[in-house]
Amino acid sequence: MHVVLQRVHDAVASARGVTDHPVLEHLARVGLVAYGVLHVLIGWLAFRIAWSPQRRTPDADQTGALQTVGSSPGGRVLLWVIGLGLLGLALWQAGEVLRWWTGLLRPGHRLRVAVVCAKCGAKAVVYAALGATGVLFAAGLDYRAAERFRALTDEVLRIPGGGALVGTVGVGVAAVGLYVLVRGVTGGFMKDVDLHAAPDRWEPLIERLGAVGYVAKGVAFAVAGVLLVFAAATADVSTATGLDGALNAIGAVRTGRWLLTAVAVGFAAFGVYALARARYPDRDPST
Repeated sequence: MHVVLQRVHDAVASARGVTDHPVLEHLARVGLVAYGVLHVLIGWLAFRIAWSPQRRTPDADQTGALQTVGSSPGGRVLLWVIGLGLLGLALWQAGEVLRWWTGLLRPGHRLRVAVVCAKCGAKAVVYAALGATGVLFAAGLDYRAAERFRALTDEVLRIPGGGALVGTVGVGVAAVGLYVLVRGVTGGFMKDVDLHAAPDRWEPLIERLGAVGYVAKGVAFAVAGVLLVFAAATADVSTATGLDGALNAIGAVRTGRWLLTAVAVGFAAFGVYALARARYPDRDPST
């Protein structure tokens, strides 16, 4: 058993060396910049939904933002940069799991390390999915997340127990939204910024931008989760449209134009916060 564990440890150490390579770190910074730009574009698309409801715009989600990039001059090249950068960011983030996994072998640290690894792994999956979508768009393929998500939900609802599964996923999405919102209120997101490297004069601005951004994202994801639960309860997939559907639902309520404008500003603020994180990233999620 000791020999097996040693071999696993050596293999992980080798993989960790790859994720620490300076080239990958620079690529990850590009990915963080791309992540920020996508959020700014989502904010812009949400703003257009709020103030131009009769004008058809790309979906106010990640794929809509990528479509907006692709339609700009030099968009194909930018999509390749965004896609590869986000894939690099996914590998870089996955390196955190490799950094902390040995803590799972120590009884007194297992729960804390498991939470850290789960968070890092989830982030890596999100970045990888966005990166793959960007590469697909760069290769000339089309993909509309809202439509695919609705179709997938419809397929799941048709199988035995599908309603319960969709409802459970909806509750999970809403829980993630609440977690993100709480993180914005408490300022926990600042752990992702290297405050020692960032100038002191910028710290309050970074914190305000991040707080507004995380609260806006939290609200949007919570609404998306609620709509998914509603779809499961009514067997009506029209509300299962992910982030785009959530933003449209916010805009449809009374005073929704102003609420959606606030959320749009929040997404843009998160995008600027992500740019600051790209400049001063902190790879240690435990502090």
